[in-house]
Amino acid sequence: MAADNNITVKFFARLREELDTASLTVEARPGLTAGQLLHDLAERGGNWAQLDGAQPVMIAVNQLMTKPDKTLHPGDEVAFFPPVTGG
Repeated sequence: MAADNNITVKFFARLREELDTASLTVEARPGLTAGQLLHDLAERGGNWAQLDGAQPVMIAVNQLMTKPDKTLHPGDEVAFFPPVTGG
C-alpha cells in the first residue's frame, strides 16, 4: 500500500498501544537507515521518545529481522517491536 516514494512503518505490541497508532507512512530519503528512522520518530517527543531510549527496539524490514544500519528504500515496510521478555 506504500506510495512510490514512501516507507510504511508499523508498530506492534505495547509500542502500538503507547504510541496510539498501528502504522504510519514516511517519505523515503537517500541513505535513510532503520536506526535513523527510529531516531527521527523519537524526536517527536512524548511517548515517541522511548523509541530512542535505553530499551532496545527490535526492527524488521520487509518481514525480516535486521539491524539499525539497514538502509531503507521506497516501498519498504519497517516494523518496530518492543524487546521480547519471557518467563
